[in-house]
Amino acid sequence: MKLLLLLLSAGKLGKVLTSGGTMLLSVIAYAFVFGWWYAVGFIALLFCHEMGHFLAARRRGLPVGLPTFIPFVGAWIEMKALPKDVETEAYVGIAGPVAGTVAALACYALARQFDSRLLLALAYAGCFLNLFNLIPVSPLDGGRITAILSPRLWLLGVPVLAAVFFWRPSPMLILIAVLAIPQLVAAWNYDPNAAASQEYYAAGLEDKFTYGVFYVGLIVFLSLMVHGLHGELG
Repeated sequence: MKLLLLLLSAGKLGKVLTSGGTMLLSVIAYAFVFGWWYAVGFIALLFCHEMGHFLAARRRGLPVGLPTFIPFVGAWIEMKALPKDVETEAYVGIAGPVAGTVAALACYALARQFDSRLLLALAYAGCFLNLFNLIPVSPLDGGRITAILSPRLWLLGVPVLAAVFFWRPSPMLILIAVLAIPQLVAAWNYDPNAAASQEYYAAGLEDKFTYGVFYVGLIVFLSLMVHGLHGELG
């Protein structure tokens, strides 16, 4: 009872119920299309991805809310304060794909252990989801990671996003493109010599090299996993 009162007084119970409620709603929506077990597994993969962001943000002292889910759109965590420098943004950004990749690999290992095509399909979905998120366009995670190298790299994400749209047209891709427009304008007008740019985007060569190598390595690894799993699933 004391714990319940504490949660209510802190306003945290409502946030937990909101996060859990949107998660349940997403499971139900996906279940109508893909079946219950796949829906539960897919939302669990999304949850792992978002909790990677959540834990990374908390580790850097950023106030952040629990994940919110919208069926057939995705999930996100509420950032109540923006990172103060680009290295923190890259750290929080890459934590989601890393956590999501670990969850997808867990599905892959279990699929091998139990010879389960359902788990194999979830492993494929998890790898593809995290690979897609690495496209270097803000607000995707790839845009937040590559900002430590240069915001102008966001412009490289435009043809990639366009190619994905022509391969698999989706309203979700149109939404991402609309949200990306202000960031692309900022990337086009980016002035590395401006005082604001030097303050926020200042990063050492070691940090740039570390995030750059990890980012490219994650893309290569997930690309190989997606290609291999796609072939296995036929």
